[in-house]
Amino acid sequence: MDWSKAVDWKNFRIFDLSQPTSWRAPPFMWYPPFKVSWLKTLGEHGVRAQYIESSLHFGTHFDGQMHFMTGGKDIASLPLQNYLVGDGVILDIGPYVGDYDIYTPETFKKAAKEGNVEINRGDIVVVRTGYHHYAWCGDKPDEVRYMIKHPGPDVRFAKWCIEMKFKWLAVDAISQDHPLNTVVRKARADLVEEAEKKWGEKIDKMMPWPENYQVMHVLLFPHLIQHAENLGGEIDEAANRRGIIGAFPFKFEDGETAFARIVAFLSAK
Repeated sequence: MDWSKAVDWKNFRIFDLSQPTSWRAPPFMWYPPFKVSWLKTLGEHGVRAQYIESSLHFGTHFDGQMHFMTGGKDIASLPLQNYLVGDGVILDIGPYVGDYDIYTPETFKKAAKEGNVEINRGDIVVVRTGYHHYAWCGDKPDEVRYMIKHPGPDVRFAKWCIEMKFKWLAVDAISQDHPLNTVVRKARADLVEEAEKKWGEKIDKMMPWPENYQVMHVLLFPHLIQHAENLGGEIDEAANRRGIIGAFPFKFEDGETAFARIVAFLSAK
């Protein structure tokens, strides 16, 4: 790997693109909440120790192949070199998307052109939608908007990701898929109607199932194009820039997903 041109290593900055992990964060639809309790306390034991109970699809996390594939790779088998860490781009599509919007390859190409940043074949791609501002830890917290109304792609975009041979993707939303391509479509039928009013079309025409159902998981994972979800942190400052992107999930054998820290190594301005 020659990263000498990717980043000015004599003058660079590390950007943290992760959300904090806390019991205050709402879990994904129909998943159990994050729980934390004290096993030991200073007063009683002279030491502090905590116990957590949670699904792995919580906070900033990295989805593994096993999440959607029998016999898929576990988190521990994902190499740091040439996979979890590599050349990439943080692309800001925020100006082009809003509630319930469906983004496409054309959205990305327009955002890249107007943002003066390149998207290359084989990249790691971090998607900034701006919806991290509506997360529980954001400056405009709105649980329904963050979980259910964020923009997302359809099958056209997923097929383009395969054509571009992206290593993995990440997004500052609760899911890499459009929320109405997940169980949310069945859980919140009232908001499906709201989306249809905005689109002026029925959802079965806009994103018919099964070809669109969780397509960013179902279609991409067999190609080892996985993703991280619930990003945030310093993503605004890092937007529309290229550099070295790294995902650091804990080395979980037989793990289908893992909590992760996502960072970007970028040349200082």
